[in-house]
Amino acid sequence: MLNIEQLSFWEKQSYFEEIDFLIVGAGIVGYSTAIHLQEKYPNASILIVERGYLPSGASSKNAGFACFGSATELLDDLDQMDENTVWSTVQKRWEGLNYLKSIIGESNLELEVNGSWDILTTKNADKIPFVRSKIDYLNQQIEAITGEKKVYSEDLGLSKEFNFQGIETSINNRLEGQINTGKMIHRFYQKAIEKGIKVLFGIDVLSFESTENKVLINISQGEITARNLLICTNGFAAQLIDEDVQPARAQVIVTSPIPNLQMKGTFHYDQGYYYFRNVDNRILLGGGRNLDFKGETTTQMETTDLVMNSLNKLLKEVIIPNTPYSIEYKWAGIMGVGSTKAPIVKKVKPNVGIGVRMGGMGVAIGSLIGKELSELF
Repeated sequence: MLNIEQLSFWEKQSYFEEIDFLIVGAGIVGYSTAIHLQEKYPNASILIVERGYLPSGASSKNAGFACFGSATELLDDLDQMDENTVWSTVQKRWEGLNYLKSIIGESNLELEVNGSWDILTTKNADKIPFVRSKIDYLNQQIEAITGEKKVYSEDLGLSKEFNFQGIETSINNRLEGQINTGKMIHRFYQKAIEKGIKVLFGIDVLSFESTENKVLINISQGEITARNLLICTNGFAAQLIDEDVQPARAQVIVTSPIPNLQMKGTFHYDQGYYYFRNVDNRILLGGGRNLDFKGETTTQMETTDLVMNSLNKLLKEVIIPNTPYSIEYKWAGIMGVGSTKAPIVKKVKPNVGIGVRMGGMGVAIGSLIGKELSELF
């Protein structure tokens, strides 16, 4: 690959000179930031750079859940975090999902609101009375955010409906759904190009130095400058900034088509550490990070035997027992997490901003975080 010094006059002038806003990361946050900056500054030169030939983090590698909070996850968050922080984060997720729909369009997202189920098994049967006792409270809080009544309800018939095994009960969230993240990110790319935003792939930002009126940026092809730098790399952000954000790998599998698959919707298992859904007549299943938190705190895009074996076991013993299947796809994506699930949106220098730490909820909040980041400039 040619370095900057080897480019022609035309190439340098068109792509790498007089950059008003350089955005690092061609994911949900990066595209959203660029689109809003272009609307705010129609004549600005905006360039998005991405290290991979596709988004490298989680934007097109996630499970495609349009979710904002399962019952057990929220109750666990409330046990560990301030109540106002929990519900303000949920509100941001809800607003973000609606904002994403307005930007991309429900048809481009292939949005299906089939509801979600938070599964409680025999293993955590002791928690069921507590969860039941909190359903009214959860509904009151969610109604204040969404305006919708009775969002959460207990569903005792889940096992019978979908033939799951070892399920004691489940808590349904009727407002959650699923999307096609591949089509979503492609539509983001199309919108950026339509607006005159430049997008270059295969460029890795290695470091930067902010001065009074410009940012010197060291990329894998040499050095360039921009008036402003916006870092939207989420789980990879720790390579460029010193903030409370670290990578969290998520591993996912998708089965071969399963004839007469009855399962439809999204499902959270083991406090959300596992999650699965249908993709047409296939099953997508991911999770298992809790098996090895230390090992999964990595930017390595690899699957591991430990997690793959646990996903297969869950398929065979709980989700589709006595049903033949094969695994046709498997991959890993990198999320950004920290000591809290609230995202970080701020300026770290007068001309350097960050929008990171989606906390595993990038689909829900990414587009809104991009908008908030653009408003800082």
